[in-house]
Amino acid sequence: MQQIDWIILIGTLLFIVLYGTYKSRGSKNVTDYLKGGNDSRWWTIGLSVMATQASAITFLSTPGQAFHDGMGFVQFYFGLPIAMVVICMVFIPIYHRLNVFTAYEYLETRFDLKTRTLTAILFLIQRGLAAGITIFAPSIILSAVLGWNLIHLNIIIGVLVIIYTVSGGTKAVSVTQKQQMVVIFAGMFLAFLMIVNYLPLDITFTKALEIAGASGKMEILDFSFNLENRYTFWSGIIGGTFLALSYFGTDQSQVQRYLSGKSVRESQMGLIFNGILKVPMQFFILLIGVMVFVFYQFNSSPLHFNPSAVKDVMASEYASEYQALQAKKLTLETQLKTKQITYARAEASSEKEALLQEIVALNTSEENLREQSKAVIKKANPDAETNDKDYVFIHFILNNLPRGLIGLLLAVILSAAMSSTASELNALGSTTAIDLYRRNAAGRNERHYIRMSKWFTLLWGVIAIGVACVANLFDNLIQLVNIIGSIFYGNVLGIFLLAFFVKFVSSRSVFISAIITQVIIIFFWWIDLMPYLWLNLVGCAIVMGIAMLLEGIAPKKE
Repeated sequence: MQQIDWIILIGTLLFIVLYGTYKSRGSKNVTDYLKGGNDSRWWTIGLSVMATQASAITFLSTPGQAFHDGMGFVQFYFGLPIAMVVICMVFIPIYHRLNVFTAYEYLETRFDLKTRTLTAILFLIQRGLAAGITIFAPSIILSAVLGWNLIHLNIIIGVLVIIYTVSGGTKAVSVTQKQQMVVIFAGMFLAFLMIVNYLPLDITFTKALEIAGASGKMEILDFSFNLENRYTFWSGIIGGTFLALSYFGTDQSQVQRYLSGKSVRESQMGLIFNGILKVPMQFFILLIGVMVFVFYQFNSSPLHFNPSAVKDVMASEYASEYQALQAKKLTLETQLKTKQITYARAEASSEKEALLQEIVALNTSEENLREQSKAVIKKANPDAETNDKDYVFIHFILNNLPRGLIGLLLAVILSAAMSSTASELNALGSTTAIDLYRRNAAGRNERHYIRMSKWFTLLWGVIAIGVACVANLFDNLIQLVNIIGSIFYGNVLGIFLLAFFVKFVSSRSVFISAIITQVIIIFFWWIDLMPYLWLNLVGCAIVMGIAMLLEGIAPKKE
């Protein structure tokens, strides 16, 4: 990194923190601090909702996902627009009519205090863990690639977020997320333009898509019912809808974003805006990964993108075996570049078809070499993480983009980490203050509850940094954020659906069924019974089924 990159990176992050702190100072009451004074317009809500979901992993992992597996991951988001419509019609009017600070307040109105408390605690557990992982995931990648100290990165990201989130509450989160989304969109759009510009002159954008399609990278839809395939049209439409309903409808980190709306209509328009824009945004980010794949058809790429894993194997007795694979890959790259340029200049369809077959064979050989390299890395270090999808895009940024743009793209990654973490800490602090503290310490003045909300937000910030600092004790952290959510979300969504639509079910039946369901879902995940996306649907169905069954067999009061 050059001096200009450091200036852009540090300047961008400091501006976001200072601007958010300045614009949101002086909360007079709990409504100002936790709901932003209820003056957010729809575009602020929409961008804030989007920024909360789009963590740093979205911009690090998603291009790498497309590089290796193509565009099929976009199916994960197909259920989101459906969920947005349902939430706008059902959830938002109820929350606004009751004028709640958190989603879980409603459950006490419908059921009782213990159901509200249980649901709030389930949220605090899963979101508290997720907040730490949201900080750790970009830190571990940036530390591996740039050589920065991992613990220092965790602390820097956490402290920057804590400063403006504690200071300004919900308004600070919403204000800064608008700035962060501007940085994110600008950075990703410039990265896309630079990738296309770096392709050889003969390779137009249309031909680049042809090259990607020949290697199966443009296969978007999979209508199979194979449960072994994690991302299909059906898992996205069904499992994705239930995941989005749970996340956007019952997770306080999202609910708090649209509870700050100026009116029901503003909140609804904000979510519809998110529903319309989210799938195209994810499609575009995946397309960037596909373009990176095309770029590396004409340029040299590492055999394995994780530098720490490569460092381990090169320091072991298996270094020569790994170097032999690297030599084979260099030979393949030369052949592949020649074939791709010949294909771009070919006119006859028969000639192009023959060339495409040769290109596919060369790419398959390269994929086999990558798999062999993972086996060698595992022999050198059995504990090494061989999934290098998360390192593909950051490697491209640092090794191919011009000075200045590197700093901007790193600012994109850290801004995304900060925006997600800020929403999570804001929601954790407000849920603890409203659902656990104020409910059991009523009668205090407004300033007291604002002060306690700030202290709880600070406490969760410290906990998140602590989780991030010990997170390297666990494996598969990138997937873990969505897995943790899927373990809890279906159960929580089922509780809310019972509250909304099944009026004959009592609080006792719901409370017992929620505990039983959580145990069952954790067991299903433990034995790996199904892809985690389906746990949302199954959890929701189980809690509703058990609650109605218990209500049916319970003795009726005279």
